[in-house]
Amino acid sequence: MAKLGKKRKEQLAKVDAQKLYGIDEASRLVKETSGAKFDETVDIAVRLGVDPRKNNQMVRGTVKLPHGTGKNVRVLVMCTPDKEAEAKEAGADYVGLDEYVEKIKGGWTDIDVVITMPSVMGKVGQLGRILGPRGLMPNPKTGTVTMDIGKAVTDVKAGKIDFRTDKFGIVHANVGKVSFDDNKITDNVHELISTLLKMKPASAKGTYVKSIAMSSTMGPGIKVEPKSVGA
Repeated sequence: MAKLGKKRKEQLAKVDAQKLYGIDEASRLVKETSGAKFDETVDIAVRLGVDPRKNNQMVRGTVKLPHGTGKNVRVLVMCTPDKEAEAKEAGADYVGLDEYVEKIKGGWTDIDVVITMPSVMGKVGQLGRILGPRGLMPNPKTGTVTMDIGKAVTDVKAGKIDFRTDKFGIVHANVGKVSFDDNKITDNVHELISTLLKMKPASAKGTYVKSIAMSSTMGPGIKVEPKSVGA
């Protein structure tokens, strides 16, 4: 087993692994326990009391974080020529169609979000095997297949993220950066949890939000008391 370095020991010493922290204290600790030289991402994992193997218990959707994610989101809009100006004005990083279909087929995926429109899904659908595993495939449920291209781009740039339960019933999301003020991280977490609560499947029984954990990219996990975020 690898020996823990001095910095790692100091990080771990600040967190009681058995304690459930209130969200305000957890937001402060996630900043204090970050130690990298870059602006680390603040990640959250919410374990839900659902069975994701059942279609009627899959939790999937979007949430617009009030303070954004702090990340520069690279957006590709695949659309018809009449929508290109709208996409560019809204701040899309890449705009086009056929040339990007070929580029992606060639292995290019240096993007974070793909937005498209219903009429060109026939062409975009060819890229499912490439975009799907990377979580980049546009989907009407997440607002990335739409005729309102401009709004979709603006929302994504402003901090709209999509989420879904993994095979263990856990939702993973980025809720900010360690450079954020504590209250901004707290606000973003509240917004995510509020959205998840509204999406509770009718068929889900028992405790819905089973556990919440936060961490920075290189920091230790911090257990959050679900009641402190209204769960």
